[in-house]
Amino acid sequence: MTEQIRVAVAGAGGRMGKEVVKMVLEDPNLRLVAAVNLSDEGLDAGTLVGLPACGVTLSRDLELALVEGKPQVLVDFTTPQSAYSNTVTAIKHGVRPVIGTTGFTPEQIEDLDKQCQERGIGGLIAPNFSIGAILMMKFAAQAAKYFPHLEIIEYHGDQKLDAPSGTAVKTAELIAMNREELRQGNPNEEETIEGSRGGYYNGFRIHSVRLPGVFAQQEVIFGGFGQTLKIRHDSYERAGYMPGVNLAISKVLEYEGLIYGFEHFVD
Repeated sequence: MTEQIRVAVAGAGGRMGKEVVKMVLEDPNLRLVAAVNLSDEGLDAGTLVGLPACGVTLSRDLELALVEGKPQVLVDFTTPQSAYSNTVTAIKHGVRPVIGTTGFTPEQIEDLDKQCQERGIGGLIAPNFSIGAILMMKFAAQAAKYFPHLEIIEYHGDQKLDAPSGTAVKTAELIAMNREELRQGNPNEEETIEGSRGGYYNGFRIHSVRLPGVFAQQEVIFGGFGQTLKIRHDSYERAGYMPGVNLAISKVLEYEGLIYGFEHFVD
């Protein structure tokens, strides 16, 4: 049997964090050594996710948990306000960060990459861990070579903190790599209600829908002469992200420096 990868989870009490804890506990190749959350301190992580007690209790102190648990990888699904400092703390202790939290600025990503390289460790920030979502992004980037007129519409629940989503931003960045900036629409168009045309990026628009009852969907709509093309991905539950998180935990051990985007792990 290969040696287990030692994993810590930040945001372990959140909806995504609980799925990560459960996935780690159920994988014989992984070992949960720390679980961090601002609430439920002292509660067993296994009990938290409806599994038998595992002997790892929730802690509020990330740094102490990293020192005591000695993980190789930290998986973080917290908030944009805490994810950056959590990542800095992990890198300082030589722990490889796998970050599913969005909202990082380009400057922060560059700084974290530098820190990872200085420590000689790998790291990952991934706006989306879904294999299907990654394929949607790749297909959209390819289509943009032939259909330069496009718009992105992304849908999430009404409690999501950032807009547009990290997935939409990453999709836009990949599209921009295959498409010259082209300002779309009538040059004389006027918004009679501010924001009606959505956010502007590289000449096209991104629209963020926030409603209760919605989980996570995104579609990229391309328009051409006499035709349209729609590339859409729908996520229905958080467990669908776990195969990607699992892959990232093992893959991040092979890299040096911070990687932005899970698509680099998907051939």
